[in-house]
Amino acid sequence: MKSLTGMLPYGRLILLLIALGLIWQVSSSMLGVPDYYLPGLDSIFSMLHRHPSPFIAGFVRTASEMLLGLGAGTAFGLCCGVALHRFVMLRQMLLPLLVVSQTVPVIAFGALVVMWFGNSLWAKAVIAFYLTFFTITVNTLAGLAAIDPRRISLLRSFGASPGQILLRLQLPMAGPAIFTGLKLAVALSLSGAVVGEWFGDTTGLGVLLLQSMYNEDTVTLWATILLIALLGSLAFALVGVLERWLLFWQPRS
Repeated sequence: MKSLTGMLPYGRLILLLIALGLIWQVSSSMLGVPDYYLPGLDSIFSMLHRHPSPFIAGFVRTASEMLLGLGAGTAFGLCCGVALHRFVMLRQMLLPLLVVSQTVPVIAFGALVVMWFGNSLWAKAVIAFYLTFFTITVNTLAGLAAIDPRRISLLRSFGASPGQILLRLQLPMAGPAIFTGLKLAVALSLSGAVVGEWFGDTTGLGVLLLQSMYNEDTVTLWATILLIALLGSLAFALVGVLERWLLFWQPRS
């Protein structure tokens, strides 16, 4: 019974997507909406079926860039958050610099990265990392700061070391805040990967977006947008599964 209750939101989401798909198809075919504005889903899926290769290659390339940047940004952000929380002087020195770093537009930073690393997968991953780590850092810092100091004092009274306190109390208690940042970072890392491909590349969903825009190919444009949405949704769902697995002790609404 509990497992069925947990699956209800997913069932509702599937029904909602089916309803939106039907509305889309009816709007494009029966209401006479021009293909230039909204091609039918049948046209989009037909084109994906006829020419799958560039979309598969682009999906894999963008997903690789996104996951590399997200993974590195998460690891770096966690370390930064823990270090800034533990060392007050370090936080006072570095946190303002980290805030300033995020005011640099991704377009400007991306141009520098491409100049340094070339049009490689790693360059796009660095851009995704740049958009990811700050969110993880801030949410980790906020989660650690919200922990009741009396809990830490209690563990210290039992002789727990700083490492034990971090692993057994602080990180688990800060887990909800960290995963909130991670969910935001999913969208940011995907945006970084796609925008990074606009600086010049031969493969990727961002490349397909630019090509379809220049060619005024609306069907390809919408197909690419749907694949980007699919990639982001899969990554977000994966983070949700990981959250439920690691934070099993958290109450579920």
